Amino acid sequence: MKTTIMDVARLAGVSMKTVSRVMNNEPSVSDTTREKVNSAALELNYTPNRAARGLASSKSFLIAMLYDIPSPGYTINLQKGATNACREHGYHLIVEPLDTAGENITKEITGLITRLSVDGIILAPPLCDNAEVVRLLAKKNTPYIPIAPSANHGDVSIVKMDDVRAAKEMTSYLIGLGHRDIGFVKGHPRHSASALRFQGYREAMRAAEITISPDWVVDGDFTYKSGVDAGLAILKSGKRPTAIFACNDDSAAGVMSSAAQLGISVPNDLSVAGFDDTTIARSVWPPLTTIRQPVVDMGYRAAKLLLQKDESELSQNILNHALVERASTRSLKN
Repeated sequence: MKTTIMDVARLAGVSMKTVSRVMNNEPSVSDTTREKVNSAALELNYTPNRAARGLASSKSFLIAMLYDIPSPGYTINLQKGATNACREHGYHLIVEPLDTAGENITKEITGLITRLSVDGIILAPPLCDNAEVVRLLAKKNTPYIPIAPSANHGDVSIVKMDDVRAAKEMTSYLIGLGHRDIGFVKGHPRHSASALRFQGYREAMRAAEITISPDWVVDGDFTYKSGVDAGLAILKSGKRPTAIFACNDDSAAGVMSSAAQLGISVPNDLSVAGFDDTTIARSVWPPLTTIRQPVVDMGYRAAKLLLQKDESELSQNILNHALVERASTRSLKN
């Protein structure tokens, strides 16, 4: 039996008129009630009849942000920026976690598009590089903006920063402090930024004619735990480096923890640098030297591109980064 608006109203504990208002995205509904009705509709797999709505516009005033990122700080900042842009335009942002490697990913996205009729989707990495997802959105004629994709998406605008340049700048900064023995903790293999940041590290080391020790380059996955494991592997490998550059702040914080476990002082015995400038970079002790990625601005710009009226011109939005020097690194020249 097909689910009706009466079923949704009963489960949500509201009137059918209220359900109708939520389905039509009328402003005279509280956020709490709207969430309650949407949750009930999702649970019952309720799909409103567009024709019955009698709307002059097919807009749902909903934008979805889909992500599969192990770093919570990165995701929160993307969400913050996208939410700000949505509020400026009277839209609501839906944030959905998805498993990039999951077997049902296209089914989940199809369900999201069908149930909620979202007006556009922000694809955070690594979903932006999932060919199956991209083909599905094109087939459904659903507008989307990829954040930090590994390549251009043809007739779709993108938002990104220059990861290679940023990682090269951080590595060169460490070299400028007198470090030549520099380790590197890689990021998640499914994220294109991981390879790009490793490329920047290698380019800077090559430019300075410094040989990279294979024992000092360790795989990670952007998590704190992977940083701890990688840090222990590097620091127990025999001769240890004087600096370690981790692919993001969470793993850099893990490296600092592994150093503390081994009685190695940061930065007196070991300089540590990260990437992103998320909250953890300012919470650890000593505070972390890192690359400030404009994540909030990236989320804001992506939502803006979806919401702007003139979509005739494509754009590659490459936002600027900044190297933030804090107390986790020190010069060897003194």
